[in-house]
Amino acid sequence: MLLKELSSLASPLSAGQVDKLKQLTAELSAVQLAWVSGYLAAASEQGVAGAPQVGGSSEASSQPGSEQTISILYGSQTGNGRGIASELAEKAQAQGYAVNLVSMGEYKTRQLKQESLLLLVVSTHGEGEAPDDAIELHKFLSSKRAPKLDNLNYSVLALGDSSYEFFCQTGKDFESRLNALGATAIAPLVECDVDYEEQSLQWQADVLEAVKPLVQSSSASVVSIASTQAVTSSFSKQKPYTAELLVSQKLTGRDSDRDIRHVEIELGESGIQYQAGDALGVWFTNSQALVTELLETLALNGDAQVTIGKETLTLRDALTNNKELTQLYPGLVTGWAELSKSGELQAISADKALTREYVNNNQVADLVRRYPASVTAEQFVGLLRSITPRLYSIASSQAEVESEVHLTVALVEDERDGVTRFGGASQFLASAEEGQEVQVYVEPNHHFRLPENPDTSVIMVGPGTGVAPFRAFMQERAAQGVEGKTWLFFGNPHFEQDFLYQTEWQQYLQSGELSRIDLAFSRDQQHKIYVQHKIVEQGEALWQWLESGAHFYLCGDAERMAKDVHQALLDVVVKYGNKTEQQAAEYLEELRAAKRYQKDVY
Repeated sequence: MLLKELSSLASPLSAGQVDKLKQLTAELSAVQLAWVSGYLAAASEQGVAGAPQVGGSSEASSQPGSEQTISILYGSQTGNGRGIASELAEKAQAQGYAVNLVSMGEYKTRQLKQESLLLLVVSTHGEGEAPDDAIELHKFLSSKRAPKLDNLNYSVLALGDSSYEFFCQTGKDFESRLNALGATAIAPLVECDVDYEEQSLQWQADVLEAVKPLVQSSSASVVSIASTQAVTSSFSKQKPYTAELLVSQKLTGRDSDRDIRHVEIELGESGIQYQAGDALGVWFTNSQALVTELLETLALNGDAQVTIGKETLTLRDALTNNKELTQLYPGLVTGWAELSKSGELQAISADKALTREYVNNNQVADLVRRYPASVTAEQFVGLLRSITPRLYSIASSQAEVESEVHLTVALVEDERDGVTRFGGASQFLASAEEGQEVQVYVEPNHHFRLPENPDTSVIMVGPGTGVAPFRAFMQERAAQGVEGKTWLFFGNPHFEQDFLYQTEWQQYLQSGELSRIDLAFSRDQQHKIYVQHKIVEQGEALWQWLESGAHFYLCGDAERMAKDVHQALLDVVVKYGNKTEQQAAEYLEELRAAKRYQKDVY
């Protein structure tokens, strides 16, 4: 029997275990699969009690309520939280502790009252929202069903971005609720910005010291990893793979007001595996033109030596390879206001709303040009954040492209004071030449997956570059010969200039692999038409698809589009489902909880 055909009815495994097994094997190379096969065979002969338990429920190891066990939960949208939690689990195991490491999305809330020691790592998504895998636990702790937790010791590491208004809000919520339920903090809440590494390492050291009086160590420790999300490949954010860029081809027409690229990258013999719905992390270098502009504006010598961590390098190298130049953050605005002594900038930095607006609409070069200040190379570098990789929704299926990975990248471009500013990673990829090296890694997205049953119908809403994962979905379903119905909603400004992958969609329609397509080209007529308008227009049919079990997927801009589409969906449910607004909201929440309403928004 093929693994993809395996079900809980045809095996001694539960449905959840079958799903985890499929996810795990999809992420492994042939060599890794062979190793796991041999390992499991040996473990079976010796008895599973003597082997570390991977993929079992958290009840399968030392009981969560046991004082021998440290439970580590993570809620992660982009993988940072998962990475920190996994790192902490390894350190705890190395010190002889039994560890229960699990995604919040797979954690059984009924176990909470049995816990004695809980360490949480959680990020904040969007406007203070919990990441997808933390939503249920977040709701549970805020509900009347949450139990008293007088016997629980805990600590929270919160991840966030100070550029956003609700910085680390989810972590603050967990801290507040656990405290209100009677739990005792063994270490204070730590709020981490984008540069989280140093604070994270200190928090890990602090909590492992704090647990010593509470947990006995044992040389026979067991790590129960209750989520395949904790299984990592040999390449990661910290250890990316150096791939080769094959193609960076413009998709939009010459008269389009936007430059959107189809990028193809060769993964070679890396053995990297990905699934439709995953993202690709891309490390980039800043453009030399931008680095030179900054050096000239600040009258700094690019050959000056600066120290970053334990490394000494030239200022030019630091600005090119190590420091974030295309995104501001509030701390930099405040620091520059003090250095420049500009009353205007000090007024901006004193107002959170004005600071956020300035951060969102300017880059480092704009800041230093408009508000002159005299700084040393070390001062300047010290104010800048480290470069962070950008995540792009993967636009291909390995069933179709094998060792390649494809992306759909919009060049971020804006003109201010007569100067054109570009996004760091998008300019890097748009200007890259064939054969150029690019450092990449796969970031799994287990909350944006095709239905397990291939015959399930899917509705895909992806305007602009949001169409990327749906190209991957279509390639995957076509390769598998799936007969389930598919419906795409796509939008962009102009039909002739901005219809991304037009030929491919037409071919899928002709073959019948794409059942329906609804297009919204906003500026081809006097009144603007967007995908949300098409959803309302086709509301009756869409409602029938949902009632027949279809899964609904949404990818793209979180700020406006995703909210407008969600509202349109609510309107459809109210009108054609004969529900009140409250009932419609509950209906969509039920779809989300059942993984039938999934979002990949940014």
